[in-house]
Amino acid sequence: MAKIIFTSNLERHCHCPTKIVVGNTVIEVLKNYFSEYPAIQSYVLDDQDKLRKNMLIAVNNEIISDRVTLLDPVKENDEVFVLQALSGG
Repeated sequence: MAKIIFTSNLERHCHCPTKIVVGNTVIEVLKNYFSEYPAIQSYVLDDQDKLRKNMLIAVNNEIISDRVTLLDPVKENDEVFVLQALSGG
């Protein structure tokens, strides 16, 4: 089981507490989390279940490489970080 963590910036918009979730890939972890907290899904994924352009996901502090199918592996005790890529000037 992996720990999924959302940044406080996302928590301001939607209830998305840190939680231990089952899954062997990023998409499995996300889908299992979204089954309990569905409101955050539209912030993270688009209507085709692809990662939104303004979002980043890291597994153990390494940005995932597969933004389309989200099939990057997740192992027991990994930490999955979901954050919004912010920009500005």
